[in-house]
Amino acid sequence: MKQVKTFEDVVSAWSRISVHPHRFGGKEFQFGDAEVGHVHTNGIVDIPFPRSVRDALLAEGLAEEHRWVPNSGWITFQMRSEKDLSHALWLMRLSYLRYALKTSSDPQKLFEQESEELRLSPRFRLLLEPFVPKTPKPVSAEPVPA
Repeated sequence: MKQVKTFEDVVSAWSRISVHPHRFGGKEFQFGDAEVGHVHTNGIVDIPFPRSVRDALLAEGLAEEHRWVPNSGWITFQMRSEKDLSHALWLMRLSYLRYALKTSSDPQKLFEQESEELRLSPRFRLLLEPFVPKTPKPVSAEPVPA
């Protein structure tokens, strides 16, 4: 499935992302020790979110409940087309953003840039704002996540 390969290539290129075999098949993407999400070989993408974000994604029809852990923060999305690939990448980037903000030297600037790039609605901006650290991390030699 072409979309799965493209998805893997794009996500694995993001700063600080490491790729690992997923225990149920496919690839798992981690930011440090935290799982950002994973993709199965059949195009199913599973992503963990805080419950509030997960509930908003479900309410707006942007994702489905995870079939094995429906009462959790996990969501599922099935890639079947190029349009689905774009949406799956949007969902994964939303998950990634929570972790990237924690390590950014200028988290507020990163939040503004990513909010614009992802075209976040006011609802999702409000839900993700608590993940913007109030005190930025000291400047490091590592580039800001792309």
